[in-house]
Amino acid sequence: MENNKTIQNLNSAFAGESMANRKYLFFANLCAKLGEVEISKLFKETAEQETEHAFAHFRELHPELEVKDAKQLSEKEKKELVSKCLELAIEGETYEFMSMYPEFYKQAILDKNGKAQSQFQEQINESEEHANLFKQASRKFNLLISIEKQHARKYEDALNQVNNKEKLKLLEPNTDKLTQKWICRKCSMIYDPAVGDIDSGILPGTAFEDIPEDWICPICNASKKSFIPLTEYSGDYESSFQKKFI
Repeated sequence: MENNKTIQNLNSAFAGESMANRKYLFFANLCAKLGEVEISKLFKETAEQETEHAFAHFRELHPELEVKDAKQLSEKEKKELVSKCLELAIEGETYEFMSMYPEFYKQAILDKNGKAQSQFQEQINESEEHANLFKQASRKFNLLISIEKQHARKYEDALNQVNNKEKLKLLEPNTDKLTQKWICRKCSMIYDPAVGDIDSGILPGTAFEDIPEDWICPICNASKKSFIPLTEYSGDYESSFQKKFI
């Protein structure tokens, strides 16, 4: 989306409405503790309205995330939307712990505000943790995509066999340990040496045989012994069913 003044205003409006929502919920909780039930209810209702205002602004900022009818979306489109949400979450949390809170923390030191300093440091740690969690979710989500693709290939191969059609062509066994992929027999998670498993401390470029024996599948927690060499299909595979969603 074009980076103009209106976009800046939409971002400010989204931030303002979001802040109002949390502020009114704080007031609602306080009033409830003080026995002011009706006023607490008023703050909660207003907070919900502010949420709708914030959602409206966010939809303007990211129209690609607006979904009218999820049932009309292909599996590919659904995965793209989830990936986009994770990307935005990672971006936001990374900005918080890399830029925003460190600057706030430095200012709190200059202002000799120990309480704010402590809060900002805590938020730096939490934002970094959140960013890492979103990154893990994103990586696992991408792993699931490759799993479903592998399943689709196997099913289509079986369908071709049932219908007496030509089976999908397989590549010759790979003998290069730095490019040989391995697949989990339990969940079909595919280990790719070029990617590694960052969340488990396995760096890209690590051959499967060089992974520690106590390593487990990041999807189903199966042991390393549950993996076997992956025999890949030749060509740029695209199933006849997949074409319906492209």
